[in-house]
Amino acid sequence: MNAVSAMFQRVGLSQSGQLKVLAGPVLIIMILAMMVLPLPPFVLDMLFTFNIALSIMVLLVSMFTTKPLDFAAFPAVLLFSTLLRLSLNVASTRVVLLNGHNGGDAAGQVIEAFAEFLVGGNFAVGLVVFIILVVINFMVITKGAGRIAEVGARFVLDAMPGKQMAIDADLNAGLIDETQAKHRRSEVSQEADFYGSMDGASKFVRGDAIAGILIMVINIIGGLIVGVAQHGMDVGTAAHTYTLLTIGDGLVAQIPALVISTAAGVTVSRVNTEQDVGQQLLGQLFTNPQVLVLAAGVLGLLGIIPGMPNLVFLFFTALLGGLAWWLIRQKRAIEAEEASTVPTAAAATPEAGEASWDDVQLVDPLGLEVGHRLISLVDQQQDGELLRRIKSVRKKFAQEIGFLPPVVHIRDNLSFSPHHYRITLNGVMIGEGEAWPGQFLAIDPGQASGSLSGRETRDPAFGLPATWIDAEQRDQAQVQGYTVVDAGTVVATHLNHLLTHHSSDMLGRTETQKLLDRVKQDSPQLVDDVVPKLVSMTTLMRVLQHLLEEDVSIRDMRTILETIAEHAANTTDALELTAAVRLALGRAITQQHLPGNEPADVIGLDGQLEQMLMQAMSNGGGLEPGLAETLVHQADQAIANQESRGLPTVLVVQHALRPLLSRFLRRRLDRLVVLSQAEIPEERHIRVTAMIGGQR
Repeated sequence: MNAVSAMFQRVGLSQSGQLKVLAGPVLIIMILAMMVLPLPPFVLDMLFTFNIALSIMVLLVSMFTTKPLDFAAFPAVLLFSTLLRLSLNVASTRVVLLNGHNGGDAAGQVIEAFAEFLVGGNFAVGLVVFIILVVINFMVITKGAGRIAEVGARFVLDAMPGKQMAIDADLNAGLIDETQAKHRRSEVSQEADFYGSMDGASKFVRGDAIAGILIMVINIIGGLIVGVAQHGMDVGTAAHTYTLLTIGDGLVAQIPALVISTAAGVTVSRVNTEQDVGQQLLGQLFTNPQVLVLAAGVLGLLGIIPGMPNLVFLFFTALLGGLAWWLIRQKRAIEAEEASTVPTAAAATPEAGEASWDDVQLVDPLGLEVGHRLISLVDQQQDGELLRRIKSVRKKFAQEIGFLPPVVHIRDNLSFSPHHYRITLNGVMIGEGEAWPGQFLAIDPGQASGSLSGRETRDPAFGLPATWIDAEQRDQAQVQGYTVVDAGTVVATHLNHLLTHHSSDMLGRTETQKLLDRVKQDSPQLVDDVVPKLVSMTTLMRVLQHLLEEDVSIRDMRTILETIAEHAANTTDALELTAAVRLALGRAITQQHLPGNEPADVIGLDGQLEQMLMQAMSNGGGLEPGLAETLVHQADQAIANQESRGLPTVLVVQHALRPLLSRFLRRRLDRLVVLSQAEIPEERHIRVTAMIGGQR
């Protein structure tokens, strides 16, 4: 034993860890030993009692868990408990056949109690009760639980791609970090493993029920042979003695088996919520007073029919009616309390006083206004999930875009519809939508099959067709290929999309100065040489804003400042400096829109049209209306062609034309990205798969 302890200590296990590691092998060895070694009746009593206690504990654990993965060890527990019962059957059979002729207590007090007390010492009654228990266990509970586990395993496997897409969507939107994404992916994998294991483990229970019947028949026949042939008992006495002991033995095994099967059914049949089974039953079965009133009415009608058990029916009529009356009073009290908390117009109007500067309310840089049904999502006292998601959105924005966005000021607006929200920037609305707490938004990414019953709408962030569905339809939607997200994720994703789209509007002098202060910690001399010696703070801010307008990250501030320092001697124009900075950031810009190292399929510009545009630029005039309309139309067709083939919607043009076409086309076709040929690294090859202004 000391050698074993030393081995565990070498691998870094404590004493408690050693016991946990040894628990499984020791249990298996003990179970197998019971099949071989004879056990005295007292030890059998202890083990039978332990088996009953174990089954009760398993049932209670399955009742109090809120989701199947909280009891992920259940398939293994099912296997061990089945082996334990079979081992006890073998051990008790040995004792019954060896000592059964000595009397009812020869096989232990537990078997004797089940044989005498539960069935009154009548082996015929015991036989019927035993068969009924086996039928209930085998035909009803085990078969139903096995079918649920089988269907659940198939649904979970079918829903895995949709769940993985939802995790990737949350990760890309900044709602979760990489660690949380790994944890959620692990949960999805564990859920599939759990249902697959339960599908197989249910076969153990069915086999156990069949083995119970066969063991009972074998024990009765064997008891008759042993009693008559070896101990000289008459057939009637032998049949009574051994049959009663066999039935007691069978009941001792089948009752825990029935409890374990019930626990398996409870575990696989629950719907994932934040409540255990008891809370779900009470919260959904006895909360509708209309249902209780109707049920009380039906029982009352049955209770007044002559010949019926009137007292019992009228008792439950009064019980259900009283519960309905109490629920109605509670509901009215809650409504009255909510109504009393709404301030009246008179109370909300304070006594007029002298105006002061404190009455001047500055506009919030970034705001979120919500209807009263969404307050729970943003209330810190109610652990509002949207607050955590907004923090993650701001953190992800800062890491990817390169500066910290303003704090989101959240307030409720009683003038809104209950589920409405609005996102504002400098007091101006930039986005709005609706969210339904407690429901899920099933978004069709384009490959979903089938339809869903619910409130049809569109995803507020990207405009994709979507449907608000109840929680019960979530797994079905994921199986059909929908991306399913909750209400908090919908609002947070919309906010993330708007922050990225309006990043240039959020960058002001304050943010630019803080950004310079951050760069100055690592490169103080570079900052001092550029601002304000070469360019002003305003010029630098304009350059950064121009970059953000075209979705270029400003994280690489070192390269940006060095490029400005290099070209500031020739020009201080913000647009010309922006073009120079884009060339310096060309590799990163290309990688952002054309990831990978393979040849990129892009949109090209016809040579004749290119010359016309260059001539228009050299003359200092704008685009002619006819030419502009044709350009937009053909660009739209080229974008549709690229999207239908799953290719990037990137237009590559000469460096001198890029600013003009980017400003003109992006205002009308925000899906199009315009890159300069000079911005693409020399080693990166491109193929023109669509043409604007010509045929290909």
